[in-house]
Amino acid sequence: MIIAVRIDGRLIHGQVANLWTTKLNITRIMVVDDEVSQSAIEKSGLKLATPAGVKLSVLPYARAAENILAGRYDSQRLLIVAKKPHYLLKLVEAGVPLEEINVGNMSQSDTTTSITRSVNVDEQDIFEFKELNKHGVHLIHQMVPADSAEDFMELLNKKG
Repeated sequence: MIIAVRIDGRLIHGQVANLWTTKLNITRIMVVDDEVSQSAIEKSGLKLATPAGVKLSVLPYARAAENILAGRYDSQRLLIVAKKPHYLLKLVEAGVPLEEINVGNMSQSDTTTSITRSVNVDEQDIFEFKELNKHGVHLIHQMVPADSAEDFMELLNKKG
């Protein structure tokens, strides 16, 4: 069962590994990323960052969607993590029911606009967030469980 979905450019690190996993009693973290799923080095780094007792899946979006829709994780408490909205939109378009996405950390680059101190988006990200919103996905921004959740689309619309 999908407990939470988070966008975080760092994928699994302190906030995801310790705070969110513990707070939500997660039993499996699923990283959805076509490129990372092909990289043995990145996958081994993610394994090291995954808390003891928590399972890890690193999958391309098509396989992730197939597994979720087939009910493979129904008995587990699943946290889905992606670097950007792209693969989460692909999951939704494939029929995966994502109710809410927590937009965590998205790094700054030459092509991004700052939305919050920790969230930076480019034109493609903005388009994908708007598409997710059209699909009825509730987008929030909450860095750590102790913070209060903010409506991400409101933050996005204020900037552009």
